[in-house]
Amino acid sequence: MFIIEFFRIRASDQAHATLGRVEHDTTDLEDAKIRAQSLFETLDLPQKPDALRILGESGEEVFFWSRRHLGT
Repeated sequence: MFIIEFFRIRASDQAHATLGRVEHDTTDLEDAKIRAQSLFETLDLPQKPDALRILGESGEEVFFWSRRHLGT
């Protein structure tokens, strides 16, 4: 089980504001990454997210992705 978090990043101090969380029931991190990036553009959230992260079962961050890292 993975938790996918979508959030905004404030430019002035890099503070994160979580916009939404989605559970994804899989044991495969690559599958969770594909699902997370698909949801990034399509999930109905109050604002457009800047980044996402995936948390493992014990709450540790196992993946981080941001538009800024891709230059978009």
